[in-house]
Amino acid sequence: MKQLIEKHPLAIRWFHWVNFPVLSLMIWSGIWIYWANDVYRLGWGDTTLFKFFPKSFYEAFHVEYKLAKGMAWHFVLMWVFFLNGLLYVLYTIFSGEWRYLLPNRHSFKEAIQVMLHDLGLRKEPLPVRKFNGAQQIAYTSVVLMGLGSVLSGLAIYKPTQLAWLTSLLGGYEFARIIHFALTIGYVLFFIVHIAQVVRAGWNNFRAMVAGFEIVEVDPASHQVQAGPTALPAADASLSSK
Repeated sequence: MKQLIEKHPLAIRWFHWVNFPVLSLMIWSGIWIYWANDVYRLGWGDTTLFKFFPKSFYEAFHVEYKLAKGMAWHFVLMWVFFLNGLLYVLYTIFSGEWRYLLPNRHSFKEAIQVMLHDLGLRKEPLPVRKFNGAQQIAYTSVVLMGLGSVLSGLAIYKPTQLAWLTSLLGGYEFARIIHFALTIGYVLFFIVHIAQVVRAGWNNFRAMVAGFEIVEVDPASHQVQAGPTALPAADASLSSK
């Protein structure tokens, strides 16, 4: 029997859809700033495998000569990013949603099983829960990354006024490395996250838009028979479909 199960509250969906475009724009404006001192690369000694970013990249996207504009946009968007993240954390605390999101002592072991399942090396079905161990670790890590980005960003934006914070993060240069590395982390998270959404299918994406997903439920036991990230029917709000 197919039923609709409430999966994501309105607040979670709101924070999710605000955060994605804001963070994307912050990364873009951050590239305008980075252009003025693009020192990072992958390589060793005098050998460079990849430079962040080649001159052709700046020319193709017209990034050059926008330092002041980038700083203005970056700082304004930082407040939206920070307030949205703060409200999200407060919501998860007061609503009890943190119980589903916060990793526990089983999360790391389960995350390995999830990875093996995604790679096709594990055939057994994953536990039927709202968020599996891999998701708990990933989503909690992103929150901590957000805090790290705000602190490191302030440290390199106001290194004199916030000298204590800059020193705490290892100095200006190291704080800038932290800020840049976290940005790379967001990009990788986006790629994996979008790939997982595509892999999970339309039903999962619709749940993040509308808040509900369609699952198969055993009429006798009221247990979910399909949907690896759904809650058991007994623990969710149900309506017939």
